[in-house]
Amino acid sequence: MPEAMASSSRSATCSYSFDVCAALICLIAPSTPGSGPLPALTGVAPPGPGTAGPREDQHSSPGMNCTGYKRTSLNLFSSPRQAHVERARGGGEDMAWKKPLAGEEPAGLALAQGALWTYQPRMGGLMLSCCEGSVWLTREGDGEDHVLKPGDALQVEGHGRVVVQALRPARLCFAPTPEPESSQLLEGLLLGAMGVTAFSLTMPATRVAVPELGSTVVGLGRALVAAVLAGLVLAVRREKLPERRHWPRLALVAAGVVVGFPLLSSLALRHMPASHGAVLVGLLPAATAVAAVFRARERPSWGFWLSALAGLGSVLGFALAQGAGKPTAGDTLVLLAVAAAGVGYAEGGALSRELGSWRVICWALVLAAPFLAPVVALSVEPGMLSASPRAWLGMGYVSVVSMFLGFFAWYRGLALGGVARISQLQLAQPLLTLVWCALLLGEPVGRGTLGAAVLVMLCVLTSVRSRVRRVS
Repeated sequence: MPEAMASSSRSATCSYSFDVCAALICLIAPSTPGSGPLPALTGVAPPGPGTAGPREDQHSSPGMNCTGYKRTSLNLFSSPRQAHVERARGGGEDMAWKKPLAGEEPAGLALAQGALWTYQPRMGGLMLSCCEGSVWLTREGDGEDHVLKPGDALQVEGHGRVVVQALRPARLCFAPTPEPESSQLLEGLLLGAMGVTAFSLTMPATRVAVPELGSTVVGLGRALVAAVLAGLVLAVRREKLPERRHWPRLALVAAGVVVGFPLLSSLALRHMPASHGAVLVGLLPAATAVAAVFRARERPSWGFWLSALAGLGSVLGFALAQGAGKPTAGDTLVLLAVAAAGVGYAEGGALSRELGSWRVICWALVLAAPFLAPVVALSVEPGMLSASPRAWLGMGYVSVVSMFLGFFAWYRGLALGGVARISQLQLAQPLLTLVWCALLLGEPVGRGTLGAAVLVMLCVLTSVRSRVRRVS
């Protein structure tokens, strides 16, 4: 206990309890005569929008700390006239608690007015609800702010530190994220499978359209068609414009999944069969995980990096074997496309917690459309109008299904069945693409191609299931 606290003439004991496992005993805090409970957040103002955590002046505000389970921290501020404070990391007394099991009563945490609590969610998350009073909540990294009142609940996934501050005396309740019902899970699996199947046909459809319509028209023109559909949906639903702080992040999503991946993959398929590209695109889930790691400043385990590197090594080995000892221009373009999509998916996944998944893809398409239209218009040639129905069918598929409808089924499946469970279906996408290449395009799928696809799938499966810790 700090000396300034121990020598105080008066002390008040702050305590709170988790109903499930144990009581958490905080340090005794001094106060000055007449201070009493705070009538307002004097000196401890809530963080502003998008700050995702206490500002530096709040770190130096008077209060006390306890260090909790797995380095979870608790800051309780009781008087603006107290002179001493410890940082959230380090110091304090040990606390112990566990996540309640299904069927148990939710654990509770009592917070005095102005109390600040931080929590690092684990995979599986918690359902956090406000039982009494009101609290301000934000997620570090995505700038998402909430005010929870009695009856409000929020699912806290394992995506960055959560910071909660009591706007008035409050009580938080915690419960495990509910498992989806069997019918709901089945619907989520079916919709997720529909989304993966829709995406698995993207490479073959692109391969059919590119020779007659050109890489630029196929790669960027499909986004224009999808943008028209997205604009209609937003207009019919009378959706409000996103806030100004969302636009830079929407631009990053658009750069990755609306422009980068479609254009680069279309250029690559001029130099390689779709089955070859499917093996390389199998790295996409791992690329998304790596991008999410850097974006959220997480610390992956060695298993994560080793499996990701093994997957990359498998892809490079396959490319070298197919390219007579050196990677081709198509290999480089596909790997760049995968990197762009990984960044776009990671940013889109974070932003979807604020805007909703389908709104993210719709607004990203609408945002990119004015910049893409002149480029596509200059790339259109008169001879393209006489392209075969097969080419137009491929163009229509990647525009309407791959860039638009597929996302609706995929994101709805994730919402119903849970991200951790449904996202595993994406591992089957490269193998499905190989099947379509053989059935629809007549491309030979040799043992080497099939073996490389399976090896990449196993490496990606290991990487997405490896433990990732948040950097303190």
